[in-house]
Amino acid sequence: MTTRASSHPRARDLGQSLVEFALILPIILLLLVAIFDVGRLVFGYNDITNAARSGARVGIVDQSAGKAKTTVIDAAALGLAPGDVVVTYLKSDLSGPCPVPYQLGCVVKVHAEFNWTPITPIVGSIVGPVRVATDTILPVERIFP
Repeated sequence: MTTRASSHPRARDLGQSLVEFALILPIILLLLVAIFDVGRLVFGYNDITNAARSGARVGIVDQSAGKAKTTVIDAAALGLAPGDVVVTYLKSDLSGPCPVPYQLGCVVKVHAEFNWTPITPIVGSIVGPVRVATDTILPVERIFP
């Protein structure tokens, strides 16, 4: 008894669909993970922006660069290092450092940055690590005695 391949057109269409799906599946998965990576990048930027804003608020009230820097590091969920945060007090026109003791009209500038790396190996080899940075500048509201 000989077996004959199915000549039913529906069986051939199913095989073709399976091959097409196997060819397109890696591309779809790569796009989904790349979208996930972009979401992580946006989260990281928002996280350090909010942390810098919190540090600037402490800086304008307490006038302590050390407390402001600690606040930024503690507020960031990304685990910032002390070298990733810079707190400076500047004149209102940002032309130079504010005289000590600080005066009304001075501003505090908090600069925070971190390296974002994608978790997808293919996207990581194409894009590589990205340095994400943010600045927050707020005026000194009162003079701390």
